[in-house]
Amino acid sequence: MAEELQKLAREKTRPVFVGSVQVGGGAPVVVQSMTSVPMLRLDEGPVLDIEGNLAQIGRLASVGCELVRVAIPNRASIEAFGEVAKLSPIPVIADIHFDHQIAIGAAKHGAAALRINPGNIGSADRVDAVIDAAGEAGIPIRIGVNAGSLEDALAVRDDLTQPQKLALSAAHFVEHFESRGFKDIVISAKSHDVRTTVQAYRQLSRELPDIPLHIGVTEAGGVRQGTIKSAAGLGMLLAEGIGDTMRVSLTADPVEEIDVAYGILAAVDVRRVRPEIISCPTCSRCQVDLMPIAEEVTSRLSTLDKPLKVAVMGCVVNGPGEARDADVGVACGLDSGMLFAHGEQVRKTSADSIVDDLFDLIDTL
Repeated sequence: MAEELQKLAREKTRPVFVGSVQVGGGAPVVVQSMTSVPMLRLDEGPVLDIEGNLAQIGRLASVGCELVRVAIPNRASIEAFGEVAKLSPIPVIADIHFDHQIAIGAAKHGAAALRINPGNIGSADRVDAVIDAAGEAGIPIRIGVNAGSLEDALAVRDDLTQPQKLALSAAHFVEHFESRGFKDIVISAKSHDVRTTVQAYRQLSRELPDIPLHIGVTEAGGVRQGTIKSAAGLGMLLAEGIGDTMRVSLTADPVEEIDVAYGILAAVDVRRVRPEIISCPTCSRCQVDLMPIAEEVTSRLSTLDKPLKVAVMGCVVNGPGEARDADVGVACGLDSGMLFAHGEQVRKTSADSIVDDLFDLIDTL
């Protein structure tokens, strides 16, 4: 029943297409990131670095990023953004704050989608001009509200919790967009606080069940802290069927975000595209040196493009059971290991051959 509810929650959202990538409508949860290339400092002023952004997008795409966001901080960068969008191997979303003319320019220069916070774009007529530009270009808009930049009228209210403010802000803008006949919408409501983020998205999922949700814990921190906070918050939401696209926000090379994102998706069994290793923490019952074996298996699996579960277990207590339940695995004994594939015992191997023999078995699957 829980799995059925999760499936229904995600499938209730309507499909929105960012380029050729479907977001919502029961499509697999889409993994995205954002470039972090500094502006070029030219004589005429700072401008978007075309080559730098394309190089970073290429690296992101190579590790599985499906959508990428590029910030356009000034009008002088609109044409450069257009070149990035034209040459990118994956759809490019234009990220704009404050200046509605940049959003309009991005829509005309090949953006696959726009990301705006309507609360800081300015007056209603400026927001409407952006909506009209997106409609003419046939591209969606992500309405992105953040705890750090709520519109003043909501931010000062003490009768609402922060999650309620975020959800109300997003719902208000959705209502306005739809009143103008624009329904190609994705919404996000992010905070650095895990509980606030989770509560806001739960409320949005209940109140706007047909709108695709971009989920993320914003400003989550460096790789270690950001991974922990993102796994805690996004893991809860994804397990409840909430979220159609996601970004893990790390203060790090954005390539790091993709590995974490797919790891979270796999951990809650929502989407698997890569191998998963199941290995025990070791104890005094272990009769092989398991840690270097597990590290080598993990390293070699990083180059494998198969959604396999691989068990590397150190003793006979849980080892045979976990190895049988995995796609392929080894349960270790005294200086040896028993190999399993698809629940069947295959053969015994010596401790110094475990990794090679395990991968020989993987190659046959």
